[in-house]
Amino acid sequence: MDVYLCCRRVGNSKAEKGQLKMRSKLINLGLVLVMSALVVAGCAPATVEPTPVPTKPSADEDTVGPPDPVRARDAALAYLVKAYGERAPALDLTWQEERTTPEGMVGSSSFQYTADDWAISVSFPVVAPEAIIYQVTVTDGRAGFAWQGEVDARGQVKEMAEPEGQREPSPQVSEGDLAELVEGNSAFAFDLYQVLRGGNGNLFYSPYSISLALAMTYAGARGETEGQMAEALHFLLSQERLHPAFNALDLELASRGEGAAGKDGEGFRLNIVNAIWGQKGYAFLSEFLDVLAENYGAGLRPLDFVNASEEARVTVNDWVSEQTEGRIEDLIPPGVIDALTRLVLTNAIYFNAAWSQPFEPRLTEEGTFHLLDGGKVTVPMMAQTESFSYAEGQGYQAVELPYDGWEISMVILLPEAGGFEAFEDSLDAERVDAVLKELARRQVALTMPKFEFESDFSLNEALSAMGMPVAFSGEADFSGMTGSRDLFISEVIHKAFVSVDEAGTEAAAATAVVIAELAMPEEPVTFTVDRPFLFLIRDMETGTVLFVGRVVDPSV
Repeated sequence: MDVYLCCRRVGNSKAEKGQLKMRSKLINLGLVLVMSALVVAGCAPATVEPTPVPTKPSADEDTVGPPDPVRARDAALAYLVKAYGERAPALDLTWQEERTTPEGMVGSSSFQYTADDWAISVSFPVVAPEAIIYQVTVTDGRAGFAWQGEVDARGQVKEMAEPEGQREPSPQVSEGDLAELVEGNSAFAFDLYQVLRGGNGNLFYSPYSISLALAMTYAGARGETEGQMAEALHFLLSQERLHPAFNALDLELASRGEGAAGKDGEGFRLNIVNAIWGQKGYAFLSEFLDVLAENYGAGLRPLDFVNASEEARVTVNDWVSEQTEGRIEDLIPPGVIDALTRLVLTNAIYFNAAWSQPFEPRLTEEGTFHLLDGGKVTVPMMAQTESFSYAEGQGYQAVELPYDGWEISMVILLPEAGGFEAFEDSLDAERVDAVLKELARRQVALTMPKFEFESDFSLNEALSAMGMPVAFSGEADFSGMTGSRDLFISEVIHKAFVSVDEAGTEAAAATAVVIAELAMPEEPVTFTVDRPFLFLIRDMETGTVLFVGRVVDPSV
């Protein structure tokens, strides 16, 4: 016996007349969870320097000294104290300075200043002192505060982006746009299933996590890259409407589960978080960063991929682990982040909910589960007889199990014996929607297995096959991120975990999109044999010299 499983919103069981309306909302609100078979230095030493009380340089100064990143830093601090008060760094902090100019980089310099959870990045071009414009980024890793600005040679500050990570709390999004987003996300969810199902064994992933991470990436896509991504990901809305719609949907989902229980006896949790990690000193367009901050709550977190790739990888992975309560470990494997990495966009989602009608553990018994190859295994089978939303049709049965709070549910799709492959072949968003519309309340004697497993994927090939190959190539256009066509997607990585027992469900997933800089073609060395030379013929493996000669006149 093989089953499909997905999660979606349901109505209030206490008001059954509202269930049909809730059910008609498009599949999962993007939270479809599908399964089958069982259901960042090589750098100068750090120096410690007390912070002087920031004083804004006089705008009347006529003289300009040599490049001074500390002066730019303090000008920015003075501005922040005046503009943001207690949200700005405290004036009594002691800063550590680190030169972060990537090895071999010419034409610009960058420095990093850290104190407690604060980090200030200052980068500037090597030009005449009076022409220098310092790019300054100030971030607070604990509170999510992130600010970008420019400081000129005389200390005048220009704010380029208000503190990032501050989400627009009330996006103006129509019901039609929200529905269209969900429709597209659901179509992508099952298109991706059809690509991933070719592997053997259990399968579990969060298409919503993948869509969110790639939507942040899509904000910087242009030209053919943008078009291919929109088609493959089923982004049906324009960029101007898509990102606010994602914000609205995410905020809607964040309201779920108030007062409900988790399967572990603690409260219901549905936590969805985003973060972006950029190379220190690398200039990203403020417009791009604004989109991610306002719609995804993702402020730029600087890391040193160039000089400390492994440390950067561990930092990102530790964040993912923390956000998923330890269920997603080592999302990014060794070697994926390297000196060419410039940006990593991450999403993490964690779900923990109790069943609205838990199974009695005393009723769980060992039972037989029938495998696709005709074999059988004995597994713990849970059982209960209760009123559930149920449907059956040609070749399948379906049941909906709501979680506490009656806002999220698991839907199990059970193909008839011998009909698993045919049912799987037909699975798409429309088919699932049709099944959901047939659900109706009735008594169900339900027996189902307990299970726990995880899945992980590199999605480059799958996404290319779905229609967006240019994003992974040297022809990629992510000029919306930097203003230049110098970036491409090097990896899209996804990992997911699920555990189902008598009490409820715990599920977690995370996605990382790794953006790298295109390597410049190596300048060829000139080797022109136009004068006398020597040569030998040798066995390459053993080093045996078989012949030796010289040529002083090749015309003889």
